[in-house]
Amino acid sequence: MRRYLIPALCLATPLAAADWSLRQDDVPLSRAELEALEGRTLTFYDDGQSRYLADGAYTYTYSAKNGGGTAFGTYRIAEDGSICTEFQNGFSRCDLYVHSGERLVLINEKGERYPVRPE
Repeated sequence: MRRYLIPALCLATPLAAADWSLRQDDVPLSRAELEALEGRTLTFYDDGQSRYLADGAYTYTYSAKNGGGTAFGTYRIAEDGSICTEFQNGFSRCDLYVHSGERLVLINEKGERYPVRPE
């Protein structure tokens, strides 16, 4: 019985259950700031681009040096303030955007930090 309970609990865990390991100067974006991402393209320092569309669609376009191509999916703003994306290939993840000093930074569930280029 216990063998079946653990996988069931893992499946029931919401996508946004990450421990974000924030730094002292990290301030998560407010709900209004997250909603304002709609229609914007965020460019990272490796030239990859995240785009959040009005209908809940999401695209990530890889830079040429990272092979190019675009991943498609949908996104939602989770209760913890993260943005959870479900990709068409079945992969899903949640990311947290924070103001870190003067920078906008994406933190993924692994704790990796990706600064966004200023517009």
